[in-house]
Amino acid sequence: MASSMKFTDCSPSAIVRLVPSTRTRLRSFSDGAVLFHRVLGRSCPAYPRTFVSRSSISTLPVISASISTEATAQVIDGKLVAKQIREEITAEVSRMKDAIGVVPGLAVILVGDRKDSATYVRNKKKACESVGIKSFEVNLPENATEQEVLKHISDFNDDPSVHGILVQLPLPKHMNEQNVLHAVRIEKDVDGFHPLNIGRLAMRGEEPLFVPCTPKGCIELLHRYNISIKGKRAVVIGRSNIVGTPAALLLQREDATVSVVHSRTKDPEELTRQADIIISAVGKANMVEGSWIKPGAVIIDVGINPVEDASSPRGYRLVGDVCYEEASKIASAITPVPGGVGPMTIAMLLSNTLTAAKRKHNFQ
Repeated sequence: MASSMKFTDCSPSAIVRLVPSTRTRLRSFSDGAVLFHRVLGRSCPAYPRTFVSRSSISTLPVISASISTEATAQVIDGKLVAKQIREEITAEVSRMKDAIGVVPGLAVILVGDRKDSATYVRNKKKACESVGIKSFEVNLPENATEQEVLKHISDFNDDPSVHGILVQLPLPKHMNEQNVLHAVRIEKDVDGFHPLNIGRLAMRGEEPLFVPCTPKGCIELLHRYNISIKGKRAVVIGRSNIVGTPAALLLQREDATVSVVHSRTKDPEELTRQADIIISAVGKANMVEGSWIKPGAVIIDVGINPVEDASSPRGYRLVGDVCYEEASKIASAITPVPGGVGPMTIAMLLSNTLTAAKRKHNFQ
């Protein structure tokens, strides 16, 4: 795919924003859950849905993955959907506390002094507070040993007030990431990275306890906008353990015909152009150009890439993997960057934490 990967300077263009009828004003919050370095619904029997009853789910207008007659794509608004989900989680957390006196708890372990990682942890803590979930935080220095991290994980594994454990990635190079992630008990693996969870996701007839947050958020966006997945041709660009692979597995569970584009794929442009649904999580700024996209396709852009921009006070702006200016004139619907998948990642983390607490206490 390297020969097909090139940067295109795509400037933001005017688009039609698709939002549900609502009088609720949006609160602005950070897209901190979509990571530079860690790219990491409707009730469906294929994977655990979590937190709310059918009657309380807000769905958005139907978007058809067919050829669009409109000049521009409609926006799949991740901020708005995440806000709806947070409100639903807040109500469920309150109901659980009132009924059985239990408050869900999430523990986060941060190693080192990376500013981006510290920002992500801070955003997760604020998100927990906003919905009534207790947060526990451990900050370790860069030179901490792997055994120190494992000791904290063991303590949280044994703590009944902690229902979910998240180890902020990346870890320092002297630590074995897999050893650390595998130490988290599967019933507290709210990140969904334990090999048993991924293995169950891959097997028909098996159900994972948790689904990784970012791919789960991608599918949730499709559900909330009533975008049909069954029988559609889907292409996932990227095959990481964090996003690409689980996203492909989730689409298969939804009865899509799935292809995965990766660095060894021949003619990725032609393969992608056949897709009704595209999920891109490769981390290449504006790699997916308009020529890659079938008219009327639905695009979920997971990528978040900083590119130089002298006109920005920060000296850079954030763009996705998909050339937004071109794609918005061809696709029927698209997630913006930022403001698309990012807010959903944290919302799904909160959802998984609530699920862990409800499962632990057999609370329906």
